[in-house]
Amino acid sequence: MSSDIGKTLLQERHIGGVLFDGGWRAAANVVDAVEPATGAKLGRVGMASPAAVAEAAARARLVQPAWAATAYERRAEILRKAAQVAEEHRAEIAGWMVRESGSVPAKAEFEVALTIKALYEAAAMPSQAAGAVLPSQPGRLSFAKRRPIGVVGVISPFNFPLYLAMRAVAPAIAVGNAVVLKPDPRTALCGGHVIARLFEEAGLPEGVLAVLPGDGAAGTALTEDRNIGMIQFTGSTAAGRRVGEAAGRNLKKVSLELGGKNSFIVLDDADLDLAVRNAVWSVYLHQGQICMSAGRVLVQSGIAEKFTTMLADHAGRLPVGDPASGQVALGPLINRAQADHALGIVRAAVAGGAKLEAGGSSDGLFFQPTVLAGVSSGNPAFAEEIFAPVAVVTTFDTDEEAVALANDTDYGLSAAIVSRNVGRALALGERLNVGLLHINDATVNDEVVNPFGGVGASGNGTSIGGPANWEEFTQWQWVTIRAEPPAYPL
Repeated sequence: MSSDIGKTLLQERHIGGVLFDGGWRAAANVVDAVEPATGAKLGRVGMASPAAVAEAAARARLVQPAWAATAYERRAEILRKAAQVAEEHRAEIAGWMVRESGSVPAKAEFEVALTIKALYEAAAMPSQAAGAVLPSQPGRLSFAKRRPIGVVGVISPFNFPLYLAMRAVAPAIAVGNAVVLKPDPRTALCGGHVIARLFEEAGLPEGVLAVLPGDGAAGTALTEDRNIGMIQFTGSTAAGRRVGEAAGRNLKKVSLELGGKNSFIVLDDADLDLAVRNAVWSVYLHQGQICMSAGRVLVQSGIAEKFTTMLADHAGRLPVGDPASGQVALGPLINRAQADHALGIVRAAVAGGAKLEAGGSSDGLFFQPTVLAGVSSGNPAFAEEIFAPVAVVTTFDTDEEAVALANDTDYGLSAAIVSRNVGRALALGERLNVGLLHINDATVNDEVVNPFGGVGASGNGTSIGGPANWEEFTQWQWVTIRAEPPAYPL
């Protein structure tokens, strides 16, 4: 175990262009870690080559059987220790997220809390029942048990970089797998090196975890490496299709948590003030850069004008700026390409007949909270995932029309319905093609203990989190036992 507890978690040697495979090693290819709000250099990030991925995967496969055979109490102890280290350094970790990912402090602190919870939940897994006794004929014992897959490759995104990596890394390790994590290079420090340090301090055996930031070539290497048995990917649908295709071609288990064009539905009996507050959370949290963000705000026509006015007024009062100042509600988008993408959709939406009620511009990466009203189902803003702080308001007359509009997409991740009539909202919600449904709440929700996943273009029908983790990160083995072999008649 390292002796750095009591000091900063990430020291100069951890942010100087290195990779982690149980130890910190200099990388041949290095890029700058950049603060999106200011352009300041935060450190250096090592970029893994396909050869580095192959080496780490081979080592992980070599050490994984011993890790799986480690006493369940010891595996649980290491996960609890990682959580305790995170608690000790939570302010530092949140600070890295503010600077590297553009998170406002409240969002960063919330993400650290989710991550700590994920570690403690994973620490409970080793002591849980891992199988079932099955019915069989007299004199024959038949049971099924869950076994680790072997080596799990995790490819994680930039938006919730710490939690969306840890929610896969922690349970995979808990049940006896080794893990090769490829975090997004744009958030490799807070979403990768922090995780490496937590497990290093917790005493995880060398080689059980590797953290290898890299580009698409490194991701491809993960999907093709024969030593890796599963890929857990969180990211865009376009990239997820490529990952799923490659993993399937190489007969790997694959979990895909992808994008969404999520609907926030406001019925005409809703409390408008509360509806607006929940819509603001759904649309603008972390600048709209969340797979669960509300890409559509569907409002019943009788209340649409008043609701839109209230939403635009609220959006116009949200301060935007450097999140390190602590005085803003929205920080920067992750990069210039994302800002340009969002601006292009807003301009196309207005050209297509939408009315700009608020925002619609950006100052560099600082995108003003935007409200587009009168968006028809044929408008570009209605169909495309924007991944920016843009509320797309569309009206409907009947509950049936709301269902049709919400389901008019290939995506199927999250939906929310606000109504004083819970029965009405539930009846509407049962007809929505989504993996996550929230009545009188926001589309952006995750409590760690819940299964999380979407359908259609939002995923491949798998879930991650809570009870789903056993299904995700293990595989069944059927075992039968007799006192002596039977005398088969053939």
